[in-house]
Amino acid sequence: MSVFDHPEFDHHEAVHFFEDADSGLSCIIALHSTALGPAAGGCRHWQYANSTEALTDVLRLSRGMTYKNAVAGLPFGGGKAVILAKENAPKSRQLMHAFGRAVHSLEGRYITAEDVGIDVVDMQAVREITPHVTGVSKQSRIVGGDPSPWTARGVFNGIVASAEHSFGSGVLKGLRVAVQGVGHVGYQVCKLLHEAGAELIVADVNRETLRRVIEEFGATQVGIESILSADCDILSPCALGNVINQQSIAKIRAKVVAGAANNQLGRDEDGALLREAGILFAPDYVVNAGGIIAVAHEHLGDGTEKEVCDEIDQISARLARIYSQSDETGLSTNTVADRLAESIVRNATKPDSRLIA
Repeated sequence: MSVFDHPEFDHHEAVHFFEDADSGLSCIIALHSTALGPAAGGCRHWQYANSTEALTDVLRLSRGMTYKNAVAGLPFGGGKAVILAKENAPKSRQLMHAFGRAVHSLEGRYITAEDVGIDVVDMQAVREITPHVTGVSKQSRIVGGDPSPWTARGVFNGIVASAEHSFGSGVLKGLRVAVQGVGHVGYQVCKLLHEAGAELIVADVNRETLRRVIEEFGATQVGIESILSADCDILSPCALGNVINQQSIAKIRAKVVAGAANNQLGRDEDGALLREAGILFAPDYVVNAGGIIAVAHEHLGDGTEKEVCDEIDQISARLARIYSQSDETGLSTNTVADRLAESIVRNATKPDSRLIA
C-alpha cells in the first residue's frame, strides 16, 4: 500500500521520511495543510510496533492539528512529527540535532514543538539547529516553554463548559472525574480539578506519576483496564488516542467525555455512537488547543501571559456554540467541529509571509 492509498492520507500536502544512521533517527514529518500558514504541530517520540503504525499516527495527528489551529483562530496550518523510538535507545542530543536538521530542511513550512515523549530540553537542542521550533523558553513578558499547563487550562475550561451543558452547572465540586493518564498535562488537569473541588479517579502506567496525584490530590487509583468504565460523571482521556470506540463506549458510565488526548475517537462515527448513548463529547482538538495557542504566540513573539490566558479561555464559548449547533442539527459534536474547521481552511486567504521566518 502506498502513502497515497493510506486510509488516513486525506490529501496531505506532503509526507517526509527522514533517517540518520549516526544518531539513530527515524522520523516522519507530515504536513496536512498550509492554507492558513506554516504547518505547526508537536513532535512525538514513541516506540511504535512498526513503521505503518507510526505513519497512521502522524497522518491522523497532523490532520488534527489543521483542525485545531483553524478552530483556535491561529495563523498556522497543521503538521506533526513522530520519531520512532528504538528499544533500549534513549533520546540523545545527537538525535534531537538530527531531527532539527530534518525540520530545517523544510525551510519553515513546518514549526515543531513538544508532544508525547518530548520536553523543553529536547526542543532547546532542536533550536540549536533550526529557528523553526517553539515551546523552548520564556522570554521577557512573552509566554514560552512547556505548553502542558496551557493545554491543561484549556481542558479544564472545556470540562467546566461541558458540565454546564450536561448538568446545568459548571460547578465541579463533588463531581467525580476519571482522568486517564496523569503525565505532564494530566497532572495539571488533576491539579485544576482538585482545586475546583472535584473527586478524582486516576489511572496511569507510570507508578511515580500515580503516586504524586494520589498524595497531592487524594485521588483514587483504578487499573488502566477499568478507568474508561469507572463510576464517574466525567471521563477525561489525557493519555494516547483511539480509546473511545464501539467497544469502550458500551462500558462508559460518564455523561461527559472531555480530555487532553489527541484523536480520542477510534473512528469519526464513534462520535455519533456517543451521542446516541447520551454522552456529551468535547471534540479533543477544541479543548486541548491551549498548548498550541501558547507556543504559537511564543513563535510570533506577540503574547503576554494575560493575553494568552484570555485567548485560551475562549475555548468555553467555542464549545458552547458547538454543543448548541449539535443539539439543533442532531449531528455529533465532532462532526459539527470538523465542518467548522474545514470551512475555515476552505475559505482561507494566502498566509502572511512574515510567519515563515
